[in-house]
Parts: sequence; C-alpha cells; structure tokens
Amino acid sequence: MAKGMESMKCIPIDLKTVDWQALDGFADRTVFQTREWLAFVAETQNATPVVAELRQAGKLLGYFSGLTVTRFGVKILGSSFPGWTTPYIGFNLLPGVSRAAALAAVEEMAWNTLKCLHMEISDPCFKIEDGEEHGFTCQFYTSYRTDLTKSEEELFNNMDSACRRCVRKAEKSGVVIEEAHDADFAGEYYEQLKDVFAKQGLVPTYDLHRVRALVNHLEPTGNILLVRARDPEGKCIASGIFPGFNKIAEFWGNASFQSSQILRPNEAIQWYVMRYWKRRGLEVYDWGGEGTYKEKYGCQVHQVPWFTKSRFDFISTLRDGAKEMFATKQRVLGWFRAKPGGRGAAVPGMRDHAPNGKAKPVVTRQGATEKVGEKE
Repeated sequence: MAKGMESMKCIPIDLKTVDWQALDGFADRTVFQTREWLAFVAETQNATPVVAELRQAGKLLGYFSGLTVTRFGVKILGSSFPGWTTPYIGFNLLPGVSRAAALAAVEEMAWNTLKCLHMEISDPCFKIEDGEEHGFTCQFYTSYRTDLTKSEEELFNNMDSACRRCVRKAEKSGVVIEEAHDADFAGEYYEQLKDVFAKQGLVPTYDLHRVRALVNHLEPTGNILLVRARDPEGKCIASGIFPGFNKIAEFWGNASFQSSQILRPNEAIQWYVMRYWKRRGLEVYDWGGEGTYKEKYGCQVHQVPWFTKSRFDFISTLRDGAKEMFATKQRVLGWFRAKPGGRGAAVPGMRDHAPNGKAKPVVTRQGATEKVGEKE
C-alpha cells in the first residue's frame, strides 16, 4: 500500500439491509455465498451469518461473507470451517481489487469488531501469497474440476474407456436418472449414504437433519440439482446432491446401495449432472474434494488455498485436536454399529469439505504452506 493511502476496511452490515440481488450479480459469486446457503449453514451449525462491505476511502470495493460460531467457548469467524460441508465462501470483489488487502481487512474486523479468537477463510480466487504475506497458515482444499465449456462429445471422450462403458451399461441395463423435488428424497439419500460409509467401517460425518435443511433452503431457488437413479423395477438405488450457481457447479454428495452398484448408477448420475449444468451455462464442475476414483471422468486436480489464524497459539492446537477427536469418534461408532448386536449398517459418500472435504489438513506453522493430507 502506498504511503499515506487509507487502508481497506471491512464493515459488517445489517442482514436486513443486504441487497442480495446486487451481491448475486458479482462475477465471482458462488452458491456458497448465497443467502440460502448461509441460512443452511446457520441452521445446521448454530452459527450467525456475517456479510460485510469492503471499502477504501469511502469507495465500495466488494463484500465478504462468512459466519461466526462459538466452539468450546472460543468465538470463531469461518468462511468456511471444517464440518460445515462447505468448501469455500470468501469474497465478492470488483475487478482488480486485491484479495490480500481484503484478507487483512477481514482479519482486523475479526479481532477488533467481532471479537473472535480464531478465523478461517477459503476463497476460490485466492493465491498462496495472499495469506502468507499476512502470516496466515496455508492449507489447501484439494479437489478436481471438469471444464464444462467443452462439448458433450469432448466431455464423454475425456472419460477413460472403462468409465464410458459403465455409462453405457447403466443405460442398457435400464437405469433411469430422474430429477427429484419431493419430500422423500433426503431420507432415501441418507439411507444410501449410510450403506456407503458402512463399507469403510464408518458412520456419516453429518446427520439426516443436515440433508433435509440443505434441500429445504436450496431446492426452491433452483440452485441445486437433486437426482435419483432407479433400476428397471423402479427402485431408487442411488442419489446425489449437486448445487450450482453462476459459473461453478458442485458435487456435494452421491450415494448408492452396494448391492446395486453392478448396474453402474453412479457413473450414469455423474454424466447426467455434467450435461445438466453445462446446458444451463455453467462453466466448471467441481468434484467436491479428493478421491482418485474421480480421475476416470477426465477431470483435473484443482487446489484452493484455505487460510487459518488464531490470536493465540493454543487455540490452533485445540482446533486440530478437536478434528482428530471427531475422526476417532466416527471410527468407533462405525465399529459399534457394524458389530453383531449393534444398530445395523453404518455408512461412503460425502465429505465434510474441510480443507479438504473428506481430508484431514496438515497443520503447519503460521506463514507456511503444505498440501492437505489423506482422506479420513
């Protein structure tokens, strides 16, 4: 910043006065910043949405979106935060506005205005240096992306040959993909999700209420695609949840019954999803985290920086310890429910979209950078 130039300020605004239509008009807007998505996170995490203006010398440069939440007595500003099944939130800025300067303004707001003790922020337009120059720890939300601006023929041919055969097999086997708009969808999806996690000796990382809340908030907007796959007898054997807005479509969750996977419903669903969002003008399909099985669809690895910072070192230690405790609890519950006399099948499918959805972040010293580790 030039000497004597006023620094950028981040100023919270009353949610009742937010011009949501204006915010949705930003070129860098994603579904995770919409009013309905913030309401979904607020409901399921007992969190409070924050929308703030970014101004410099009185000029409006853009907006920040996030939520505050209290965990173990510590007030946190998340944009996003592990366990929210939301990979990034971040900024909406006018062209040419520095995200590094915006991040510094948010940090000042977090400590001095919101009185938080810890903050995390991920933005799909971040560069590593945006956070490093301000002393943030840099992790990564690692995923895959498919370029939907390619023709449908190109998209199909970019899949490996085995994947293309699976799509054709599903069609020949009589698998039908349908869009869902009914109240039964969330329950069907969650039963299949449990079956997926059971294969790994785990339980889902979230409950049925979260799925219902997501559907209730997003389905009326048209910014989410809910699909189910039916076998030739009409039974629902697989389902998926795929939000999308502006330029980017997202893979939020996909689940199926193991007994019906021979019909290849998951490959049929993914092919349907890519074509659906492409035909609506979206340009990118984000595959919702790591998983080498996704490479068969011809997608490319993509990383989004995820910055964290605490006012005191011990808070970062508590945060990472809590994440390990959650993973251990999930494994124990999976063992209990799968053993004879337990509660039956536990559950693969979804990720929690931490830095990295299903992945555990590798924590480094502040100002350092390291790739996210293996999946939970």
